[in-house]
Amino acid sequence: MAGSGDGLRKRRLAAPVSDEDLATICCGDIVFLDGVIYTGREGVYRKVVDEGAEPPVDLRRLSNVNFHCSPAAAVQDDGSYRIGAVTATASFRFSRALPAWFAKTGCKVVVGKGGMNPKDYRDTFVPAGAVYLTTVGYGTGALLGRGIREVLAAHWIEELGIAQAMWVLRVENFGPLIVESDLQGNSLFEQQNAAINERIEKLYDGLKTPALRRHGETDDKTEELI
Repeated sequence: MAGSGDGLRKRRLAAPVSDEDLATICCGDIVFLDGVIYTGREGVYRKVVDEGAEPPVDLRRLSNVNFHCSPAAAVQDDGSYRIGAVTATASFRFSRALPAWFAKTGCKVVVGKGGMNPKDYRDTFVPAGAVYLTTVGYGTGALLGRGIREVLAAHWIEELGIAQAMWVLRVENFGPLIVESDLQGNSLFEQQNAAINERIEKLYDGLKTPALRRHGETDDKTEELI
């Protein structure tokens, strides 16, 4: 699915996501996922990357979509789990582990919050043929939770706890997610920051000289504020 009346290009992709579909998405596209995804963050990365443990399931066959998140999970009467909300966590913390993670798991899509350093995209994501999708703003955990249709498995939950365990989820219309980095290593955040910085000086045009300079008021961004 592509196109929308508001000018944003919307895509609905099946997970695992094919290389052909990955090649068609660009920075700024809005993505919704259908299929199987799995969670993995500090605890999982530590076991697999640092300690050398094998993943609890064959991730290359299962899915290539890794969601950096903490689920709000509850145990039901029959012992199964229900997830009402999933809150993405900041992905930059995992940059050190990602080269080994990509090589070991075949991950092609990372979903998280806040993006990564543009250098990580160019040096780590591009060689792995991977992209980064970011959640939209804060407070979207319940919205994303609506897209979870089934908890297929919860691995290492006793050892790592609910937040750090690996959850395998079947999702439908899971999103919205923004393509922050594509297969070329372009970064939406980097592009937009550059556009803003290019025009930021004009914001000060016509303003009076700061009256409370001795209290830290300044229009010079190189000065340290009190």
